[in-house]
Amino acid sequence: MTGRKATVGGPQSRRPVRKSNPRSKKVVMKSPVQLSTLMVIAVLVLGAGALGWRFVSPSLTTATVKVKVPELSAVALRGQQAFDANCATCHGPNGAGSDKGPPLVHTIYNPGHHDDGAFFRAANQGVPRHHWNFGDMPPLPEVTDGQIADIIRYMRELQQANDIFYQPHQM
Repeated sequence: MTGRKATVGGPQSRRPVRKSNPRSKKVVMKSPVQLSTLMVIAVLVLGAGALGWRFVSPSLTTATVKVKVPELSAVALRGQQAFDANCATCHGPNGAGSDKGPPLVHTIYNPGHHDDGAFFRAANQGVPRHHWNFGDMPPLPEVTDGQIADIIRYMRELQQANDIFYQPHQM
């Protein structure tokens, strides 16, 4: 075999044998089965990540309800103006909720679970997140106690118009 190149497949085949060079980088192609398995795993991982992000990201949480607006009392009308100026950015128009804050026209906020004092404390002191997947509510020092009372009257009238009444709180 001196002077001749080695061939694969015997004397009739003239294809030269490639000898591997340990220093060369070879690109190894995966089989179609391996590639499809990798793609399925990638899709599952990305899907799980997107689903997980949906549950942990407050900015992606939206809790809105349809709110029937009744004819409001004079106090509730003042409350509506104060609410629109100070609360609607997070709690949505008419307390229907948004991607930044929960709906206040919701059975969770019925007077038996969140009495009027809870609304005063939330506005005056802020409140940590506890019912919804939103962040903590900051205190609103620019809103007066008189405005808070009007806002509460507005919310209670909206709640009643939407069949939300006092229910005893049960743990």
